[in-house]
Amino acid sequence: MESILSVENVSKTFGSHRALDSVSLSVPAGTVYGLLGPNGAGKTTLIRIINHITAPDSGSVTFDGHPLTQNDVVNIGYLPEERGLYKKMKVGDQAVFFARLKGLSRQQAVAELKKWFDRFDISEWWNRKVSELSKGMAQKVQFIVTVLHRPKLLIFDEPFSGFDPINANLLRDEILRLKDEGATVIFSTHNMASVEEICDNITLINNGRNILTGEVDALRREFTRGKYSIEFNGDASLLSERLKPMLTAESYQILPSGKKRLDLTLSDGIAQRDLISAVNDTVELVSFNPAMASMNDIFISTVSSSNAGAEPAV
Repeated sequence: MESILSVENVSKTFGSHRALDSVSLSVPAGTVYGLLGPNGAGKTTLIRIINHITAPDSGSVTFDGHPLTQNDVVNIGYLPEERGLYKKMKVGDQAVFFARLKGLSRQQAVAELKKWFDRFDISEWWNRKVSELSKGMAQKVQFIVTVLHRPKLLIFDEPFSGFDPINANLLRDEILRLKDEGATVIFSTHNMASVEEICDNITLINNGRNILTGEVDALRREFTRGKYSIEFNGDASLLSERLKPMLTAESYQILPSGKKRLDLTLSDGIAQRDLISAVNDTVELVSFNPAMASMNDIFISTVSSSNAGAEPAV
């Protein structure tokens, strides 16, 4: 798939602090790309470089097939984590102001904004002052002005912060709709459940370095290796004793149906068929499935291993 954005060996230093150290990534066009990492990892610095707010010390950024320039900024919509609206202005006036900065005429801006305000159910706030908006309302306005001019690349930094579940779902659906209409999205967040829901690919940065890149589904399968979930009827303590030499981790629970579930991780060298045989010899096996690793588990495992100087466990 063709990339709309490529970052090649980008480094950036502030004083004695190396914020980015030879970071590379490639964002396929028409996808949602997760940019992940703990606080202070270098994500914001990279986003600022992509937005042409600051320049890298070395390396290159290519946008839509050519070296990134200031002229490309009009084709990038950026919603930063730290929001900023002028509190004394009316909501509609401020939205039109930002739209005009992105190249829309006043007539175009008002027409498009009215559609978005209706979609987000905030039309009644058009003539109210920004200072009267709740945090969630203000974030809706900033999301709208970010996407209004239909840029090729959208960058959302913690877009769900401060939203209740209903409005978070609304925003998620709009992000996916924009993707379906051809937009490419870079999505920076600490919410790993959101990553599983909407991201196609991710890059994980830690201490200024790229430590993991790949397709979300493929990474979850890779980190699932040796992990299974078993439902059964029978004596859990007897099964635990039988499987103890075969496992590195186990967790039991009783389901509402009365069946028991065992989540486990096989020790190295133990075959799946041997596990199934041992279970069948001890209890009544109801179901046997790979336990898909969560992005939260992958994040913690990979960052922890990176900090310890080891390879992540998969």
